[in-house]
Amino acid sequence: MNDGPLSSADLDALVPTWIDWAGAAAQLGVSVGRVRTMIREHELAAAVPRPGAGQQIPADFLQEGEVVKGLPGLLTVLHDGGYDDRECIAWLYTDLDLPGRPIDALRENRGSEVKRRAQSMAF
Repeated sequence: MNDGPLSSADLDALVPTWIDWAGAAAQLGVSVGRVRTMIREHELAAAVPRPGAGQQIPADFLQEGEVVKGLPGLLTVLHDGGYDDRECIAWLYTDLDLPGRPIDALRENRGSEVKRRAQSMAF
């Protein structure tokens, strides 16, 4: 994609709370290396929210010590459609009249509509 509003979104303004890889590892009870693998395999997404910050993960991607249900599958659909991590994060935090943002729907176990929209958008 890389040419639309998602690629130029201000992630620091969209995402209220970020955690570094070590913080994510601690919450998940895994190593930082495992978090790196999870990002590479699209189980999680990471981006640099502001210059000099280093790669971080939106805190909302974790819930009760686990990755939010449905997030890995959704990230895979978006990546298969050509989106990078930065665009995936921006899409998840953009209000799509679901009601609300896709990340909120996932956290509230209303992921079916989110995944359907991602599939139609990505293909």
